Amino acid sequence: MCKREWVNAYAGLGANLGESRLQLESAILSLARLPETVLIKQSSFYRSAPFQAEGPDYLNAVVHLQTRLNACELLHAFQNIENLSGRVRPYLNAPRTLDIDLLLYGDGSVQSTVLQVPHPRMRERAFVLMPLSEIAPHLVSTFEILKVADQAICKL
Repeated sequence: MCKREWVNAYAGLGANLGESRLQLESAILSLARLPETVLIKQSSFYRSAPFQAEGPDYLNAVVHLQTRLNACELLHAFQNIENLSGRVRPYLNAPRTLDIDLLLYGDGSVQSTVLQVPHPRMRERAFVLMPLSEIAPHLVSTFEILKVADQAICKL
């Protein structure tokens, strides 16, 4: 049996229903417990206004994982964690108890009907770029930060 190589992956987390801070803290612990996965770093929490959505403000964070899971296995693990938090999907961009997006997976890309990596809208969102730049400044340019400077976000 061939061993899989370790891959750097970055995930964005957000919540704006219920106990958002507890949901994010619990989700980060769950991510750290995934098989063949190590939590390398997590950003601070950020409060942000809903972007292209409605509802209460979000709490957001980004984590850096090293994993031997493939991108689809990570996606399924993320969805399981979301479901355990009570996540429902009544409509597009609905408020949520927890959202976990796979932002980056190694240096590669994935294009399928269920997963796109790099995340197709991550470079348009301050709630992704600010925490990502905190833990991996080499992945975010100053120009990208300036492009999202008009979006309301606050480091907690």
